[in-house]
Amino acid sequence: MTREIVATDRAPQAIGPYSQGVGVGGFVFFSGQIPLDPATGLIKGADAAEQAEQVMENIAAVLEAAGLGFGDVVKTTIFLTEMADFSVVNEIYGRRFPVEPPARSTVEVKGLPRGALLEIEVVAFRG
Repeated sequence: MTREIVATDRAPQAIGPYSQGVGVGGFVFFSGQIPLDPATGLIKGADAAEQAEQVMENIAAVLEAAGLGFGDVVKTTIFLTEMADFSVVNEIYGRRFPVEPPARSTVEVKGLPRGALLEIEVVAFRG
């Protein structure tokens, strides 16, 4: 089985030794996206709502680079530094999955890279 590396300049470049996405078989596993502006490399947004919008834009860009969309996502994991941000992040996230949303886990973590308030990773299936 061959691996396909997914990369785009429309989403933040990796800030460590990882790929934006890796396809294996029918699945594409995407690294977590934090609210980095791909043009500046800086966190975009002062609160969880603004940061969630940027995270979802970054996810859209890596999905598109793989020839996929939000309808192809089968599993997500949301990492929050404050569970109190759950409802606002959930509302913004939910706009991208209006019907038949993917399976999901949401966890609170002590910290995230670059001081981000949230990170979301996705797994998609080419069906």
